[in-house]
Amino acid sequence: MARHGWGGRPPASDAEARQRIIDATARCVDRHGVAKTTLSDVAGELGVTRQTVYRHFARISDIIGEVAAQGAESFVDRLVAHLQGIGDPAEAVVEGMVFCVRAIPTEPHLSLLLQLGDSTAFGRGATTADAIGYGARMLRRFPVDWAAAGVGEDDLNGLAEIIMRLLSSFLQHPSEPPREEAALRALLHRWLGPALRRPVTAGDRPPS
Repeated sequence: MARHGWGGRPPASDAEARQRIIDATARCVDRHGVAKTTLSDVAGELGVTRQTVYRHFARISDIIGEVAAQGAESFVDRLVAHLQGIGDPAEAVVEGMVFCVRAIPTEPHLSLLLQLGDSTAFGRGATTADAIGYGARMLRRFPVDWAAAGVGEDDLNGLAEIIMRLLSSFLQHPSEPPREEAALRALLHRWLGPALRRPVTAGDRPPS
C-alpha cells in the first residue's frame, strides 16, 4: 500500500482503504448531496488521487451503493423489531413492505439509491443476485415459520425478488396523489397476500 496521502495515515490493508473511501463518500454526500458528489470530491476528501480511488471502486455509484448497504444493516434490525409478534407470512410481508415504503425515503443513506440519477443504481441494484440474496436472508429473520407456511428455501429467493421489484417501483414511482398507508396495505393484501396464504389441501380439511 502506497505510504502517501490519506491525511498522513495510510490504510494498513485494502479492506481498510475501501472502508475509508466509503466513509469519505458518505461525508461528501452529506455535505454536497448525491448528485454533486464525484470521485474527485472523494479523492480530495481523503487526500489521494482519483487513480487511488479507482483501484478500489470503478464508479461513484458503486461507492454510494456500499454507503447505502451499510446503512441497511441498522434499518433491517428496526424492520425486524417492528414485525415482532406477526407470525402470519402475508401479514409480515405486507407490513414489512409498508414499513419500507414509509421509512426508506427518510433514511439519509438508504435514500441515496433513490436520489441517484444513474438508472443502474437502485433500479439495477435492487434486482441483482446479491441484492436478492440479501433480501432472502432478511426474510429468514422475519418472525415467520416459512416451512409451516409452505414456503421453502428456494421459494424465499423468488419472494425476495418480487418484493424488491415491487419496492423499487413504489419508491421510484410513488402514486399521485400519494397513497395513504391503509390504502397501500389494502392493495398489497389484495394482490400479494393470496400468494402467501397456503392453500387448503385435502389433508388439511377437517373430517366431515
